[in-house]
Amino acid sequence: MRINRVLRRAAAGVWAYVRSAPGTYVWLGILFVTTVALHHMSPEFEREFLRARSTNLRELASNPVRVLVASAMWIAGGRWLPYAVLYSVFHAQAERWLGTLRWLAVCAAAHVLATLISEGALLIAIRAGLVPSTAVDTMDVGVSYALAGVVGVLTYRLPAPWRYGCLPGVLLVYGAPLVHRPTFTDLGHFVSVLIGLACLPLVPGRRKSTKSEGDSEGRRGLPSRP
Repeated sequence: MRINRVLRRAAAGVWAYVRSAPGTYVWLGILFVTTVALHHMSPEFEREFLRARSTNLRELASNPVRVLVASAMWIAGGRWLPYAVLYSVFHAQAERWLGTLRWLAVCAAAHVLATLISEGALLIAIRAGLVPSTAVDTMDVGVSYALAGVVGVLTYRLPAPWRYGCLPGVLLVYGAPLVHRPTFTDLGHFVSVLIGLACLPLVPGRRKSTKSEGDSEGRRGLPSRP
């Protein structure tokens, strides 16, 4: 009986956590369904299927909105469980802190802008002859840009002393691949983190604290009462 009570409490706690971040777990549920679907495809069909939903240059030129949305609903490689952990650790925390709409805004900004910037850099490289023209069909699906953006904005949740130590670590993790044999995906990840950091105006309480600081400065400029 005691074990049953512990299990019920644990299940209730997990369910409460899931309900507190609905967007995160709806998205994770979609990824589970699409990952299961991929496991039922042949390798050849899977490649062509994902390429049609990829944010490569060819698809962005013809169906930009469709592929930007569709590419965020599939995981290349078919490994869902690691993303379940990452979503629970990062996305769920960000959604609980920012609220669903602001969390979604960070995800969308990181996913869309990092994709366009990295693919734009790839286009420049192709035109300069640095990369073969076949790179216009490069496979590019997944949710890692949105995750990197959320990691970036979450640094603002840490208290001031820890935040300043964590920020260089985050930049190092995402920036190190750019030093040794960088890829355009590595560039996209680094840009995503910077976009997450640029989402400071979405951080809860920032406007209130800024206003309080301004009022305090204004009061300091007033003459004292006699």
